[in-house]
Amino acid sequence: MKMNSSKISLRPFELSDVDDFMLMVGDDRVTQFTRWNTFTSKEDALIYLKNVCIVHPWCRSICLDDRSVGLILVRPESGDDRCKAEIGYALVADYWGQGITTIALKMALSIVFKDMPYLVRLQALVDLENKASQRVVEKVGFIKEGLLRKYAFNRGVIRDMIFYSFLSTDRFHIRLIM
Repeated sequence: MKMNSSKISLRPFELSDVDDFMLMVGDDRVTQFTRWNTFTSKEDALIYLKNVCIVHPWCRSICLDDRSVGLILVRPESGDDRCKAEIGYALVADYWGQGITTIALKMALSIVFKDMPYLVRLQALVDLENKASQRVVEKVGFIKEGLLRKYAFNRGVIRDMIFYSFLSTDRFHIRLIM
């Protein structure tokens, strides 16, 4: 079932999102491909919300009818590399397969290059085994650049990653596919 895009929005996180946030970060199915370990306490989730998500320059809650069901994070580089940033996302498992992440990522792309006009390139690193995430970035218009063998350490294993990019000059595609 595909989601009605008018119900989906992006907004900054709030401390009151902690219970919904815990549904995502406390679920091994969600965190298996993320760079953070599964949270085991609401207190740890609240600290992460307060010290990472809320203060981060571009971390947004993916909301369904203003209820937090996921996140999108854009991590810009600095100095001479500030022309590029890495984008990552996660969604509560109960909402998988409904097109929410694809819609939210399209929304983020339509905003992030305006919010950070110095950006030329967004990069996404997707675990080789994470087929659903590969489909999401490809639907949105990211270009697969290659396989990075034994690139990332996650859950005690060095993993292969697929490297994707989306350029600021690719923005016209967003309007065509939204």
